[in-house]
Amino acid sequence: MVLINPNTSAATTATMTAIARRSLGPALPVRGVTVARGPRMLTDPESLRAAAPEVLAAGLRAASEGDCAALLVAAFGDPGIPALRAAPTVPVVGIGEAALLEAAADGTRFGIATTTPLLADTIHARVIALGLADRYTGLRLTAGAPERLSADPELLLDRLERAVRACAERDGAEAVVIGGGPLGEAAERLQARCAVRVVAPIPAACRAVTRLLADRSRG
Repeated sequence: MVLINPNTSAATTATMTAIARRSLGPALPVRGVTVARGPRMLTDPESLRAAAPEVLAAGLRAASEGDCAALLVAAFGDPGIPALRAAPTVPVVGIGEAALLEAAADGTRFGIATTTPLLADTIHARVIALGLADRYTGLRLTAGAPERLSADPELLLDRLERAVRACAERDGAEAVVIGGGPLGEAAERLQARCAVRVVAPIPAACRAVTRLLADRSRG
């Protein structure tokens, strides 16, 4: 499987690839790919739009190289996913779609905790497009600029934990999605710190990839 990081931070690619490898185990190797151009963080609709063609180019390149069983797009806004799925390539999974669908399974009421206020409307629109609005309890945002939080893992963890608890205690969420690929390590730590079920997006996407590949092998 090839994990595509839609921002240009190689360090973030390495971190997210490590999470995917832990999730999948040795049965499905994971290779991380960083897009060639674009923003270092996807924090607003403009940066998300700018990432889409770079994700498409990286995905098509990876799929043509012959060692790619599936593509995983590791940004919560799933940039480039429609174009990749329209191309005759391998199965494609986005971490946003996978995490939201997993959180909402069986009618579960779910919320989202994230660090990017400028993407709030985009996230709401994605929930509606997936047909999940009836189970959605809302979005809780961390205090502080996303760039500052990303530079301080402990502060990020604290602020995300507060947002997760607000989703559960104030909004009635039964599951909380952590909205961001670069938030993957914090998402894993929060699963042990919070009473509510925390859905980490990269492992959720890895489970979706596993199901897609199993369906393909049976079909």
